[in-house]
Amino acid sequence: DNLVYDRREMVQRPHHFAIVDEVDSILIDEARTPLIISGPTEDRSDLYVTVDAIIKDLIQDKSTYDLDEKQKQALLTEEGSELIEQLMEERGLFAEDTTGLYDAANITLVHHINQALRANTLYQKDKDYILKSGEVMLIDEFTGRMMQGRRLSEGLHQAIEAKEGVKIQPENQTLASVTIQNYFRLYEKLSGMTGTAATEAQEFGDIYKMEVLEVPTHRPIQRIDYDDEIYRTEREKNLAIAAQIADRHLAGQPVLVGTVSIEKSEVLSELLKTYVHKVETGRTPKKEFVGKEKEAEKLGDAAFDIEYEIKLRGIPHAVLNARQHEQEAYIVADAGLPGAVTIATNMAGRGTDIQLGGNLEMRMQKWRTELRNLAQDVTPDMETAEETRLKADIAVQKQISMAAGGLFVLGTERHESRRIDNQLRGRTGRQGDPGTSKFFLSCEDDLLRIFAGDRLDSIMKSFGVAEGEAISHPWLNKAVEQAQKRVETRNYDIRKNLLKYDDVVNDQRKAVFEQRQEFMDSTDLSELVDEFRSDVINDLVERHVPPKAYAEQWDIAGLDEKVRSTLGLELPLAEWAAEEGVSNEEFEERISAAANARAAERLEMVGAEQIRSLERQFLLQMIDMQWREHLVQLDHLRGVIGLRGYGQRDPLNEYKTEAFNLFETLLHNLRHDVTRWLMTVEFRFEQPPAMEMPEFQEIHLNPGTGENEMLNPLAQLPEGALQGDDRARLPVDVLPVGWERTSRNADCPCGSGRKFKHCHGSLV
Repeated sequence: DNLVYDRREMVQRPHHFAIVDEVDSILIDEARTPLIISGPTEDRSDLYVTVDAIIKDLIQDKSTYDLDEKQKQALLTEEGSELIEQLMEERGLFAEDTTGLYDAANITLVHHINQALRANTLYQKDKDYILKSGEVMLIDEFTGRMMQGRRLSEGLHQAIEAKEGVKIQPENQTLASVTIQNYFRLYEKLSGMTGTAATEAQEFGDIYKMEVLEVPTHRPIQRIDYDDEIYRTEREKNLAIAAQIADRHLAGQPVLVGTVSIEKSEVLSELLKTYVHKVETGRTPKKEFVGKEKEAEKLGDAAFDIEYEIKLRGIPHAVLNARQHEQEAYIVADAGLPGAVTIATNMAGRGTDIQLGGNLEMRMQKWRTELRNLAQDVTPDMETAEETRLKADIAVQKQISMAAGGLFVLGTERHESRRIDNQLRGRTGRQGDPGTSKFFLSCEDDLLRIFAGDRLDSIMKSFGVAEGEAISHPWLNKAVEQAQKRVETRNYDIRKNLLKYDDVVNDQRKAVFEQRQEFMDSTDLSELVDEFRSDVINDLVERHVPPKAYAEQWDIAGLDEKVRSTLGLELPLAEWAAEEGVSNEEFEERISAAANARAAERLEMVGAEQIRSLERQFLLQMIDMQWREHLVQLDHLRGVIGLRGYGQRDPLNEYKTEAFNLFETLLHNLRHDVTRWLMTVEFRFEQPPAMEMPEFQEIHLNPGTGENEMLNPLAQLPEGALQGDDRARLPVDVLPVGWERTSRNADCPCGSGRKFKHCHGSLV
């Protein structure tokens, strides 16, 4: 709305009241990502490809970079900087007359290197993004869905495209930006609904001034939440998950498996396809342990010959992730059937309800589609009969699923946020249905590895936990929750810090957009334009003819050049300066008088209506351009302002000061640019071409007479039929017999290939 040039093109209503569905997902999870409207800039795809090739070679040696997965940062070490500097120089990528990577002229290369390093070390295919139709599509970490139209900023998306070898889209420039927090704070009243806001009550209160109220469930919850099981390695965990799924599948219990990435969902899927489920049917002590039962029991399975029965070869299942997004509705519809196994990536944020026994609406839709594919008509009677049959079938299937324990939710990993885990658990036990949930973890999981992996691994070793064995205890659940709380606190600090900095920009944003609205709504901006012109003249005179300076210190040549380029005026400034006792006020008055006279002359030449329209158009274009450049400068400032902390200065206060100075520059540039364009733009008036009678050069012979039918047709006109530029209607008898009945849009009968109205029909 703040990019349009006409109020009729605006689409948003005033921000009075908002109700946000899944409010924690929008206001908490998405809050770290600012909303950005961007436009393309120059194409630098070759540089991305070149730098990517260099980085791929560089990261083979892990001593060349440091990885901080907690902060999502990758930085070159001193050794890496030296090596990449050498590789860049060998390829001739440095600017002319420079020798080092960190010379000012090569600063763009440093940016490309940092983004390529992040793309190759921090962003993983099938977890953070997927490739679809030759494009890099981002995956929402909270919902597991593709984010259509979303791109990473500052060249990071292009770096990932270079890494994957797909077409590199042009880099984008920020046209407008606002954080989620400040956008929703525009509303006078804000509310929302979600099932998992209690853990974030403090943030809702601090940032949005929203109180969190817990509403009791409609029916008592029958879900059983088991303690987590923790294994030492991911392989051991996956085998235990497969065994658990097989047991539940054989018992007829529907299973929903939650994974955190596409890659892990597909690894688990491959395991289930080949998994062989064996059940022990008996065991006898080995010969050397006959009569030594106590010793054999201590030794465990190694002391026995064990007989197994194979119950299952491969576990049938469905996979729901960003790749199968189109089939989501059908997969979810069958997820509540007895024995169904569904592997879902971040099922938490999908907003879908798994119904025990199946979904009536989706099964009806599937039935209709099958009949249509067979070219059969669907009658109301057929629909009623099928609906009755399906209802009965679903009731039976639901009873079987409930008898087996209801939906079993199996989490393969803890998420960074407790809310996401609670949302996954909340898929089962809905509306009083029975259900169970359990998380299977390993010391190699991202959360535990980054925040508690070493400590947990050493605890498991000290307890002598054997391979394939798990530990489970409420204390461990508490330890995992503490790790999640630390992550949530860190993310909250990031969001709070982001908001503090954006609040600085927000005041400027409001001022600029309010001014822009005034420009757009006004029909006469002449007073503002005159004020701009006066300010510019005052600024030019003060800069080149300072009030308290001696005449010898005046920069008359500089003032003359600026008056020519900004105001389009040629004035005898040198002669004025030579006058006795002339002051800078007189300079300002004389230049203002000349500028006002030129503006009045242009107004008379072009017309008031045209000038008012141009003023409005230039003001809107210039304020947009200056605001875009201002946002780029603020982005750069935000990236480096943290370094002020090393000088014992508060980065936030420094940012406020610098941002204010940049805003002053924006207003200064706006006044100068608008004045320069309006005073120097050239007006051209083009006269419309005079109407001329067409010249007829074609010769069309009458097959009957052999005469030229087009020979001087105007000679047959009555005298005085043509007056001035008027086109008289020619008599029909100028045309060959019968041609007068030809449709004007039909091909001309003469065979020229043109329409009749553009050929012989133009005579009539």
